Amino acid sequence: MTPRRTATPRRTATRAGQYAALLGYLVFLAFPFLWLLSTAFKPPRELGSMHPTWIPEAPTLESFRQAFEQPLLAAAGNSLLAAAVSALLAILLATPMAYVLARFRNRLSRAATGWVVISQAFPLVLVIIPLFLILKGLHLVDSRIGLIMVYVVWSLPFALWMLTGYVRAVPRELEEAAAVDGAGRFRTLVSVTAPLLAPGIVATALFAFITAWNEFFFALVLLKSPEKQTLPVVLTHFLGTEGVADLGPLAAAALLATLPSLLLFAAIQRRITGGMLAGAVKN
Repeated sequence: MTPRRTATPRRTATRAGQYAALLGYLVFLAFPFLWLLSTAFKPPRELGSMHPTWIPEAPTLESFRQAFEQPLLAAAGNSLLAAAVSALLAILLATPMAYVLARFRNRLSRAATGWVVISQAFPLVLVIIPLFLILKGLHLVDSRIGLIMVYVVWSLPFALWMLTGYVRAVPRELEEAAAVDGAGRFRTLVSVTAPLLAPGIVATALFAFITAWNEFFFALVLLKSPEKQTLPVVLTHFLGTEGVADLGPLAAAALLATLPSLLLFAAIQRRITGGMLAGAVKN
């Protein structure tokens, strides 16, 4: 019979420190959201108070009414369209590319993987001018299609990196058995490998969606028509001409813009964790 391990003071102190660090991290993450929630329900008198409180003394929905004076729903529709289509296209492109990088290991594939990782370090300002000129030449400036193309290209390296690690987690023996049964590469990828990649595909697609949903810089530069603007760009309408923010409506609009991503994360958090861990371990 295996003797039961007793907790030593050192082990107890280490565990307590880990829980304290985790609690501090959770508080750090939750603070902006809780403050945003509190601000969204405060009346103007409390927003200008010299002694702010966490819980509004006289909660009101006036900030939400003022927020909807801006085209939030139309902007949310634009953001949803751009984020959903770009995430879908990125996954459709990244899945076969990741399969090739994972299964055919050579100098070219290693160089491609290295380039994928390095490309994530490029700042947006470095590419925005040539990108704008390319889209202008293609007549895709101020176009939803042009913005979706930019989001696909921008999210593709991360999607490729994540899915490559997840493909490596799929045993080769399954593909070899399919080949013995007469299945070709494409049939093996669709019928054998792709179903096993479902957690990784869901996790990668979600992160690509959230990246496009929250993106601001590309949308600000490439879209000029008010009816085509995305939600992050419309949030800047709550800033006055002198840069003074209308805090109540801005907090209400920002809260509404944050909720979809939070709800989406909560709904499929298990698949996100599984996909991230599998990709990270194999990489």
